[in-house]
Amino acid sequence: STSYTRTFSGAAQNGTYTYVVKAYDKAGNVGSQTVTVSVAIPGGDPTGKRIVAYFTAWGIYGRNYQVGNVPAAKVTHINYAFSNISADGKCVLGDSYADIDKAGGWPGEWDAGQLRGNFRAFKELKKKQTSLKFIISIGGWTWSKYFSQVAASAASRTAFVKSCVDLFIKGQFPGVDAANGAGVFDGIDIDWEYPVGGGLEGNTNSPADKQNYTLLMSEFRSQLNAVTAQTGKPYLLTIATGASPDLLMNKQETKALSDVLDWINVMSYDYHGAFESTVNFHSPLYRVTGDPMAGTGFYTDATVAKMLELGVSPSKIVLGIPFYGRGWGNVPNVNNGLFQTGTPTKGTWDDGQSGLTGVFDYKDLKANYERAGSGYTKYTHPESKQAYVYNPSAKIWISYDDAQTLNAKADYIIGKGLGGAMFWELSGDDGSLVDVLYQRLH
Repeated sequence: STSYTRTFSGAAQNGTYTYVVKAYDKAGNVGSQTVTVSVAIPGGDPTGKRIVAYFTAWGIYGRNYQVGNVPAAKVTHINYAFSNISADGKCVLGDSYADIDKAGGWPGEWDAGQLRGNFRAFKELKKKQTSLKFIISIGGWTWSKYFSQVAASAASRTAFVKSCVDLFIKGQFPGVDAANGAGVFDGIDIDWEYPVGGGLEGNTNSPADKQNYTLLMSEFRSQLNAVTAQTGKPYLLTIATGASPDLLMNKQETKALSDVLDWINVMSYDYHGAFESTVNFHSPLYRVTGDPMAGTGFYTDATVAKMLELGVSPSKIVLGIPFYGRGWGNVPNVNNGLFQTGTPTKGTWDDGQSGLTGVFDYKDLKANYERAGSGYTKYTHPESKQAYVYNPSAKIWISYDDAQTLNAKADYIIGKGLGGAMFWELSGDDGSLVDVLYQRLH
């Protein structure tokens, strides 16, 4: 037997510490035990804001962004995108190969009942980064079709929530022993795009969605609390909300939702894009002089102001930040392209299936569009606090966030007392954007 004592004296020593104890017997056998300690002493410089990162299941393919690429020490929470919803109103895996089947090189991983895939990789990662929380995101733009249906009645809500809790919190994954599947996720995030209407064509929707959304999240909270009563472990419950002031006020009970949730991730981006014919900033912080759409409140400060007006606690507002840009083609050389006409243009990952989205990864913009000799000139707009590039010869215009504008948004988060930052998504970064958020908000 032995003992070891270490004293931590202040917040400057906050972090994760790993101790390895090795024991030897006379025959030369060695046994080891690893203990990980998280130190979180109040005070000091850190602001303690949340840094919520989205990890996309499909990123492991063409983008080749694996769990091992995640800067786990620089984020507090990871939202895994996405779980789907079946036509009969149950939570189901979005991509079973990526989620639970992809090989990872773990001992015995092909034994019956073992967990593999991204879920296993994140479960192993959490052993090393013990303060990291891993949350399943359900729905998203593509898979919100059945939210209105599952939220419509007490019976459908109960059945849907039970299926989600059984699958992701209790770890009852197909072909996986629950003992191996448990402990992967620390909470549930709902990405309903959008209640009442406005999402992908073909989604179910109803005016009753406004009230039913609150009832659905209350059912999630009730069933998660029941699991907590058994395990002693609390579980997080969050949503991603659209940023439109009209949606916040008229299509969901935003204040009532916030009372049930741990926080709300605000998708304060995609205000504008190539789905419109007028060039504009897609994630402006403040109102821009001359913006023909300013009256709609389609800018971040108006979104936050509406949430605060509705009574949402600032600490429950987590501000969304894009790690991508949105652009247009055929933009005339007037006002450096801003507020001019434009048409869809080819983005970083566009192909024959996606069409022309005009969506560009930040790392692509930094490497290829900010580069000297590219033909693009970079600007930083003083009101929107967004960067943009414009090439008058190619007639392409793209707005996005960079390190400078992220500092402005971090100032805003701190100044307003908001709960932190969320970003979409990890594979779009070269590491510099998440580093700004970490340096400013951790």
